[in-house]
This record gives sequence, structure tokens and C-alpha cells, in this order.
Amino acid sequence: MKYLIGFCRLFVGSLFIVSGLIKANDPLGFSYKLEEYFAASALDLPFLEPWALQLAIAACLSEVILGFALLFGAKMRLATWSLLVLTLFFGWLTAYTATCDPSATYMAIVNGQEVAQSVTCVTDCGCFGDAMKGSIGRSLTPWESFGKDMILLVFLLPIFFMQKKIKLNTWEEDKVYAPLSILFVLIFSWVFTWYFPVVLTIAGFIGYFLIKKFLDPEKVEWPAAAFITVIAFGFTFWCYSNLPLRDYRPYAVGKDIVDGMKSAEEKGLEPPKYGYIYVLKNTKTNEKKEMTDQEYIAGEWWENEDWEMLSDETKQVKLKDGYEPPIHDFFISDTEGNEKTYEILQYPKVVLLIMYDISKTDDRTMSDVNALAEQMKEKGIPFIGLSAGSYTDVDAFRHKHQTLFDFWSADAIMLKTTVRSNPGIIVLKKGVVAGKYHTNNLPTAEEVEAL
Repeated sequence: MKYLIGFCRLFVGSLFIVSGLIKANDPLGFSYKLEEYFAASALDLPFLEPWALQLAIAACLSEVILGFALLFGAKMRLATWSLLVLTLFFGWLTAYTATCDPSATYMAIVNGQEVAQSVTCVTDCGCFGDAMKGSIGRSLTPWESFGKDMILLVFLLPIFFMQKKIKLNTWEEDKVYAPLSILFVLIFSWVFTWYFPVVLTIAGFIGYFLIKKFLDPEKVEWPAAAFITVIAFGFTFWCYSNLPLRDYRPYAVGKDIVDGMKSAEEKGLEPPKYGYIYVLKNTKTNEKKEMTDQEYIAGEWWENEDWEMLSDETKQVKLKDGYEPPIHDFFISDTEGNEKTYEILQYPKVVLLIMYDISKTDDRTMSDVNALAEQMKEKGIPFIGLSAGSYTDVDAFRHKHQTLFDFWSADAIMLKTTVRSNPGIIVLKKGVVAGKYHTNNLPTAEEVEAL
């Protein structure tokens, strides 16, 4: 039993550290995912949307702190109860995501009238951010995420039931847990092709050892938790104030947007295969039955007058996985509605100012942005603003800040994905991402020219 509990502590603790750091690497992206869940068309918790970022950061820190608590053997009652609640909550969330019916509706009040609106199904739970897409080519499906949570629960339960017997590690136990913890974190980091969690885990153990060396053993747990909180929050805040340390998205520096938009056929790869589930209703008995499109055709059900198809209940299902373009919504148009996508992708070099939401834009650096735009103009490098805002909002913003460059339109979700900053700067060279900059770290004209 001792070895089983030890393995479970190493497995669960290391996984939570890596999972928390992957989210902390992109706290803004995780907050976008929470906003999707909080929407009225999803969980109907719109009052939480303004707190999405704070909740995202809290979730990241909780996972990291609780993961270390298991490895240290610290505050086990609090740690195991917290981990159990988190695991059950995420299990419920992934189950909700997996069973969401995109054809369902809910009633909403629009202009004083009650109308039916389509339900929003969050297709990616965001459990590992964009890391799964960046490492194995796709995110976990909702059911795969649910299965992962259930496996995690299996390893967590032995720790939970034996919590009273687990005390803060002795120095002898630390000699075992420290290297094995680093090994487990290394294995999980290898899965996600990102090894920073190993560095932070080593730093966490070094701080923990120093605290144990200078404090009474009975006073170690809370200072150790405080130390882990400080380093985890410091990393999270740095990624929020700059850009993710590891960019898993298809707009990372070095990525070719043109190539990312190519279909499976264009790349000579097998595309996914889809089919349909039809719902038929017996006109005499009101009995309903479901069948695949192949069964419908093979049985020539359209000739059976006793059965009618309920077209509004037809569902599309994936029959076979295949290559899907990682970029599918990169579309840009000018103020007249003319498409400018491929024009931008053909420029030898172009600077794009990304402002997905004008109303939420941090405009403190706009004077620097205007200066950079003017310098780009002098060097013959196009400088274009991209926003999902309305013409009225963009025009008001331009007048307020006296911007002298063009603003074109693009999808808000696409703009959120390209750079985790509002505003942010992206430099493209014939469709290849040459540079990305947070509003806190705008490039100089010389830096752009040197790319």
C-alpha cells in the first residue's frame, strides 16, 4: 500500500503541476475559454464573465500549489479535499461538454421578447490549453478529457482515503520523492514538448528544502505553500504581461499561415470523414428512431410514408479522424468589404496591429504605436490595424488617437488567437510569422526591419 500511495502521489502531483503551468503559460487564453463557458448560451453564468481572468489565474495557481502539496506531503487533508473537488468539477464540466447538443435551444429575452436561441457547445474544454494541438496535433475530445479526469480520480482516491497517514516528508523521504517528482514532471513535459515545468519543479523543491532547513518541521507547510504561490504567480503574471513563454498556436513565430490554411487535399493528406444521424418519426404512433445516413439510404426509408424525417434534429458525426487545417478563420477585409487576406499574406513584410476589441484595448501605448507606424511608412513597410469592432467604434478610436494607418476587419476569435495582447503586434514576411510583440514590449523600427 505504501508504494501504491507513493506512486499515486507522484503521478497526480506531477500531472497537476504540469497542467497548471500549461494554463499559467497562457492565462489570457484560458480566460477566453472560461468566458465561453460562462456565456448565456452555455452555462448561463454571465455575471462571472468579468472575472474570467482572475478565475483563470486562481485555477492555474491552485493546480500548481496542490500538486506540490502532494509531493511534499503537506496539508494533506486540505490538499486532497481540494483536489477531489477540482477533479469532480472538471469531470462534470467535460461530461457537460461531451453531451452538449448543438441543435438544442434555450429561451432568451431579446428586445423585450422571449425568443429561442441556439445553445453554444464548447468543443474544447481547454484542459491543457493549446498544448495538445501543438504537441500531438489536436486537442483531447470532450469524452477523452472526461476519461482523463476519471483516470485521475482513480489515482487520487487512494491518496484521499489514506490522507491521515500521510505526513510532511522526512528528509529520507525527500531523497526519494524529489528526484522521482522531477522524473514524472519530465515525462509529462516531454508529452507536451515543453520542459519549463521541470525548471519550476526543481526551483520549488530547492525553496522547500531551504525552508525545511531553517524552520521548525511543524512550521514548514504554510511557508512552503507561500513560496510555491509566489513563484507560480510570478510566472503567470510574466506570461500575462508579456506573451506565453511557449506558443502552441498555429500563429507562433516561424509558422507559415498560408501552409496552415491548406486543406488535406492540397497537402496530399487524408481528410476526416463525416456522416449524419437522422431522426425519423412515425406519423401514426409518434415513435422516434435514429439511424445513420447509410442505414437510411440502404433501407430506402424515404419511400416509407409512415415515417418522416425530422430535419432539424439531424446531427453530423465524425466517422474517421483525418487532417484538418489548424487555421480556418483567417479572413481579412477592408472597410469596403473587399477581401484582403491574400494581399496581406503576399507582402514581403507587413506589420499588423491586432485589436480584437476596441472597447477593451489598452490604449496607453498608442502614441508609441503611431510613432512606429510612421517609421514603418518611411521604410516602405505597410502598417495595418486589424479589429473586429464596428466601423463606428474604430472610427471613434482613430479620431481619438489620430492614427494615420488603415484599419481592416477580421474575426474576433481569430484575432484573439493570433496574439495574447490587445493591442499586440505581429510581423509577417510573405505569410510567415516573423515576430510577435505584447503592448508592454513594442518593437523598435530597427527590430522590425532586422526581422
